[in-house]
Amino acid sequence: MKKIASVLLVLTLLLCSVASAEIAKEDVKVGLICLHDENMGYDANFIDSMKAALANIGLDESQLIIKTNIPESQEAYDAAADLADMGCQYVFADSFGHEDYIIQAASEFPEVQFSHATGTKAQSAGLENYHNAFASIYEGRFAAGVAAGLKLNEMIESGAITEDGAKIGYVGAFPYAEVISGYTSFFLGARTVCPSATMTVKFTNSWGDQALEQEAATALIASGCVLMSEHADTIGAPTACEDNGVPNVGYNVPFRKQANTWLISSRIDWAPYMQYAIESVIAGESFETDWSQGFNEGSVALTELNENVAAEGTAEKLDEVIAAFKAGELHVFDTSTFTVNGLTAEEYVQTEDYLEDTANGGFNAATHQVAAGYVTDGYFHESEFQSAPYFDLPIDGITLD
Repeated sequence: MKKIASVLLVLTLLLCSVASAEIAKEDVKVGLICLHDENMGYDANFIDSMKAALANIGLDESQLIIKTNIPESQEAYDAAADLADMGCQYVFADSFGHEDYIIQAASEFPEVQFSHATGTKAQSAGLENYHNAFASIYEGRFAAGVAAGLKLNEMIESGAITEDGAKIGYVGAFPYAEVISGYTSFFLGARTVCPSATMTVKFTNSWGDQALEQEAATALIASGCVLMSEHADTIGAPTACEDNGVPNVGYNVPFRKQANTWLISSRIDWAPYMQYAIESVIAGESFETDWSQGFNEGSVALTELNENVAAEGTAEKLDEVIAAFKAGELHVFDTSTFTVNGLTAEEYVQTEDYLEDTANGGFNAATHQVAAGYVTDGYFHESEFQSAPYFDLPIDGITLD
């Protein structure tokens, strides 16, 4: 198994683009393509991170051109091409479905460097000017899950719920590996302090439909969920929680308007990556084709803790968890902490149930070996072979609604 993992690591070494000419700081133009706008927490996080990166480098915000409300369609290519035509030497796109259109633009504008958040194709695209970036957000979701688990314990101890009533609801956008990895890590964090916790997940199949997200959260609450989290872009789920008095753990931004129920949020801080990429462009230097970092590098963060909602001792426990991540002592997907259909992860990835080649209806041995290589040394190695999450195991304790 270790041999397979070693081969995979060699095959997936992060490639670098070829260096180009240096650019004077005053001549730099940066483009940012957003799925929504600053009114969505997801996009606001990117916009704020980009402005912070520019400030750290000593660039003016006038050197940034932001394209907002760009759907996951040919409009993404149009936006990227327009930014290139406007003189941007670096363009960053923020949504999963933008990827193919950004690759199209990168192939047509080889003098411009393009980065895409949450994508998976940079290693295979064969373009020296196209890059994927993400962060080890599963670390942040795990830590936020610990805060949630402590809140569940407080509710149990107060008599508000019973141990078997520690049911978490989770509103997810799409059944992508990114979302599965996120809600699983959140659940595993909660389980470290509240072992009786269970979770029900409801998908909206949309990144930014507030009505659907609020409806999904309301339905989960009606089914008995006593705490909520989400992986979607609007305030739909937090609003449902505020309306029903249910504690909520958010994503990307603090939900201060839902202060009676909001507990904490995990977020990616994109500023370190954006600064690294832009400085590389300025210096005419190559930079990583596929990049991901975590708490230790400042790319994963938690918002402030809402002490009025959080259980006593939460802040201290979160400090302990983050310190363990930074020391390399904590692995989110420790295979001793979960099972899949009653099997260990090592056992499950050996089964044909996990990996079937839907193209020919048979078992794909090559893909099977790749998946088996992800599980070594007692844990699933998330975001080590590519930046975007690929953990997609349906672990016990989580059900889909």
